[in-house]
Amino acid sequence: MTDITALLQKAEQLLTRLEGLLPQNLCAPDWSSSTAFRYRRRGSGKVLQPVRQVARIQLSDLVEVDPQKERLLANTAQFMAGKPANNVLLTGARGTGKSSLIKACLNQFAPQGLRLIEVDKADLVDLPDIVELVAERPERFIVFCDDLSFEDGEPGYKALKSILDGSVAQASDNVLIYATSNRRHLLPEHMKDNLSYHTTEDGEIHPGEGVEEKISLSERFGLWVSFYPFSQDEYLAIVAQWLRHYGLTEPQIEASRQEALIWALERGSRSGRVAFQFAKDHSARGMA
Repeated sequence: MTDITALLQKAEQLLTRLEGLLPQNLCAPDWSSSTAFRYRRRGSGKVLQPVRQVARIQLSDLVEVDPQKERLLANTAQFMAGKPANNVLLTGARGTGKSSLIKACLNQFAPQGLRLIEVDKADLVDLPDIVELVAERPERFIVFCDDLSFEDGEPGYKALKSILDGSVAQASDNVLIYATSNRRHLLPEHMKDNLSYHTTEDGEIHPGEGVEEKISLSERFGLWVSFYPFSQDEYLAIVAQWLRHYGLTEPQIEASRQEALIWALERGSRSGRVAFQFAKDHSARGMA
């Protein structure tokens, strides 16, 4: 009897170890714990981690991007109202507010039931599991892919392409994909790609199959929102906005102009990110 008991204990321990090695199903988190979640792999398991400190940026904090703000806000409002809405690709110069605009939209619509799930590029192969998990939820979800770009042959590319448009199992009506990228077509473009272009008898130019494949993913996003480098005046306006946010007066803001320009020159960029970094530094030194 003792030998049988010992054998059963060993068998149970072995089964426990084997279960840990087997792929685990994605479990729902406590949806009331946050407005934003991160999808993570943990060994053989998959989890949606609540974001404890969600970025508190507001739409009013973002200036000099009004056309982009209006387009994304309108699309998100349609989505929240249960009307047709598009998946969105935000592209353009770095540091111009692409990711910040998505976070601000989350904060704008979170009281109405909007939730955000951030997914890394490497985990996009699990996108169908995420979509299936939230399909019956009353909330509405934005799947957020930040700084998205692919190299040739990466598995997440095909998974994203299928879920956007082309798979028999499409995303449910309560899910949209918002992605940001510095690449308009999400894949590297090489000089040799131009060799595949051909002309017809009437002189029209047509891309080859390789180019068509690279364009096909970005075309599956129904809405493209483009961002552009800021001029000097636009950069200074963003600096002023953030300095007001940190409580500086108008004379103090005016006095900071030259220092803000030097800050941008040293970093080789007049982006919104650089403006925000200057404002944090300058306001902190003013408090000392």
